[in-house]
Amino acid sequence: MPLPDATAGWDRMLELGLKVLISYLVGSLTGALIVGKLAGGIDIRTQGSGNPGGTNALRTQGKWFALRVILIDIGKGYLPPWLFPALVLPGVPLDPEVSRTWLTLACAGAAVIGHCYPVWFGFAGGKGAATAVGALLGIAPALALPGVLVWVLVLVTTGYVGLATMLAALALPLWLWVSGADGQLPLLVFLAGLALLILFTHRANIRRLRSGNENRIEKAKLLRRRSS
Repeated sequence: MPLPDATAGWDRMLELGLKVLISYLVGSLTGALIVGKLAGGIDIRTQGSGNPGGTNALRTQGKWFALRVILIDIGKGYLPPWLFPALVLPGVPLDPEVSRTWLTLACAGAAVIGHCYPVWFGFAGGKGAATAVGALLGIAPALALPGVLVWVLVLVTTGYVGLATMLAALALPLWLWVSGADGQLPLLVFLAGLALLILFTHRANIRRLRSGNENRIEKAKLLRRRSS
């Protein structure tokens, strides 16, 4: 009976571990803090809601600051699943036994977790929405359209960014399941896990929604009460 190839097993673990770790480190590069530093040391964690994400950047610094933040956060979600699974690292050969599908999803998930809990910034990060969009564009760009449609529909009817984000995240695994997820179990599992993470990072929004204290972007609403 042949003995297991310990070297092959080590190579497999090394490739998986390094690529997921690098994805997490890339995700930990918080866009708001990078843009703030380049803009003269602005730290939006001390302003507004204190969250280093795109929504708080928009409220406290304006659209151009927020646009740069969102582009960075989307980009760092897109890059790991798009690049790393097929990338040959120095001294780490590609292992044919490693599922590229699961590795792609693992890299995407690690980037989102890195944004939410960045090692570079004391594990206090954003809520993961923009980075999740980037990850989705990297692994299943066709799903971006239904997600965006749900997000826009909820935003223009309620004005709540957090609620729009949560419902869009929940809609994606449901959309994939209803449209037929045969052969797409890994993606379905990933989207379900992503939705749960988005709900968890938005738990403060859920509390504010229940108490009626959630911040609302009135300008985003199409249906607004007209003053008499």
